[in-house]
Amino acid sequence: MGQTGQSKRSQGKVYLVGVGPGDPGLLTVRGAECLGRADLVLYDGLIHPAVLLRAADSAEMVCVSPPGPGGQGRWPQGEVNRRLVEAARQGRTVVRLKAGDPVVFGRAAEEREALRAAGIAFEVVPGVTAATAAAAYAEIPLTHAEQGSAVALVTGQESHLKTGEPLDYAALAGFPGTLVFYMGVESVAHWSQRLVAGGKPPNTPVLIVRRCTWPDQRTVRATLGTVAQAIQQGGLQRPAVIIVGPAAQLAPDESWFDRRPLRGLRVMVTRPRSQASELGEMITRWGADVVYQPAIAIADPPDWRPVDAALERLDQFDWLVFTSINAVRYFFDRLWRRGGDLRRLGSAKLAVIGPGTAGELARYGLAADVIPATYHADALAAALAGQARGRRFLLVRASRGRPVLADQLRQADGHVEQIAAYSSIDVTSPDDELVGQMETGQIDWVTVTSSAIA
Repeated sequence: MGQTGQSKRSQGKVYLVGVGPGDPGLLTVRGAECLGRADLVLYDGLIHPAVLLRAADSAEMVCVSPPGPGGQGRWPQGEVNRRLVEAARQGRTVVRLKAGDPVVFGRAAEEREALRAAGIAFEVVPGVTAATAAAAYAEIPLTHAEQGSAVALVTGQESHLKTGEPLDYAALAGFPGTLVFYMGVESVAHWSQRLVAGGKPPNTPVLIVRRCTWPDQRTVRATLGTVAQAIQQGGLQRPAVIIVGPAAQLAPDESWFDRRPLRGLRVMVTRPRSQASELGEMITRWGADVVYQPAIAIADPPDWRPVDAALERLDQFDWLVFTSINAVRYFFDRLWRRGGDLRRLGSAKLAVIGPGTAGELARYGLAADVIPATYHADALAAALAGQARGRRFLLVRASRGRPVLADQLRQADGHVEQIAAYSSIDVTSPDDELVGQMETGQIDWVTVTSSAIA
């Protein structure tokens, strides 16, 4: 009995997490929490890269359904189930990321059954499903007081393993509301003809929403009688949801999603992986298509000894100066690891290079005493120069960078000591596909947020 209890306590847990159809901002708070503590992430290929950045740097990331023709490289469902069980038995926290909602055509049932049969603890975290997301981003109501009081979610691709009766298209044709077809692009001729044969008028309005909530979302109007032709002529491919019913005609020519100021632009975010998601998601909210290519990687400093020596005599400094978010993170992480706490800071005042660094300090319950009006080293030096004479400064910085801050404080008769709390390492093997896109003019803007990245 004792061994069984110990075995259960040592097992990991699996989270089946829906992340929505595309827009990383639709990831739920609960989903982000689970992702942040995952040891292993098994994810679908249609998930936005910004969502994956929410995982810890140490997490193992495995794509089980790479995007591409014919499902090439896609794991069989049985293999996914086996890996979930195996990893949990090893004591790992596993997150299975699914586009949309895991319980709406997401095959969560198969994975849940495998986990339950193996005695593995699991949790299902719902996500925004494509039907409601497409309607919201195309600006149409799925239900309407005058146009339809019910919604049916329908698969356009029934599994060959299904037992029981196939879809009753005559019943669907008479459904008093809106039909939303998932995975219905390839089979559009079949299901549209069956609906017409079942009595649904061929002039029933249809709205096709391809890659809903992604920056390149595209909407095409049609009718039930012309939808197959519209998909063929428009070269529309999956993923797409197809909304059938009177509510579809309420879509405006240009939705709120189409009117965002950066719509149609492609922006490369070059910040380190652990810091890229916040900037990328902000740019995404303004309508741009964001791609991620870190120009630098952040790592431990080349030598911890100078940092450790400074931590032992923090009470000797009048000012602690942090030049980046990473400087704050690595400094305090090292302080905690060595058994210290905030009392070690003594009466030292705190200066930071900008509001982002101040925000990171706030996570530790600390307020910056000095934040320059403009966010660069010269401005910070100017803000501190008037009170530098005879004061002792500890500059917490990267392993490389401009010496301007230290030089100007010394010119103001300050005593300056510098420590490299982390390393900034150039990424020398960028993604070949992104390099090709830059060379062919497919990237409109590249963000540069520090001198190291430049």
